[in-house]
Amino acid sequence: MNKILLLEDDLSLINGLTFAFQKAGFELDIARTIKEADTAWTEGKYDLLILDVSLPDGSGFEICRKVRQTSKVPIIFLTVSDEEINVIMGLDIGGDDYITKPFKVSVLMSRINALLRRANDFGSANTELHSNGIKVLLLQGQAYKNGELLDLTAAEYKLL
Repeated sequence: MNKILLLEDDLSLINGLTFAFQKAGFELDIARTIKEADTAWTEGKYDLLILDVSLPDGSGFEICRKVRQTSKVPIIFLTVSDEEINVIMGLDIGGDDYITKPFKVSVLMSRINALLRRANDFGSANTELHSNGIKVLLLQGQAYKNGELLDLTAAEYKLL
């Protein structure tokens, strides 16, 4: 079950999205202020964040900037603010999508599923190769034979 953090201050929207997310099988935590979102992010592990831009105590941009210092978790901005500068800023500081209100819940769900699918596929990419006692760690650029690190030149490593 994927866990989502929703940062939103509109109670009617929170109620509607809570119902939709639970029906879709998502676990949802809600924050109504920047302070609550900051605490939730620090204490929890989330698969996706949905952030409103305009909040009583600041902007969802603040949370996005903080999260991007340590995580590549997918982030969707969901906001009434449709000014071009805000869309550009939201995407440039690390948002993966920017949806303006009003919106269709089915479109939001499809975008959430697409981001989660890409995030999960990236995390599951095969980064190790094994054959006949040789192990190649692709991300580290290392090769082992029978458990011993091989001292290879770049050209030799490429041949593997």
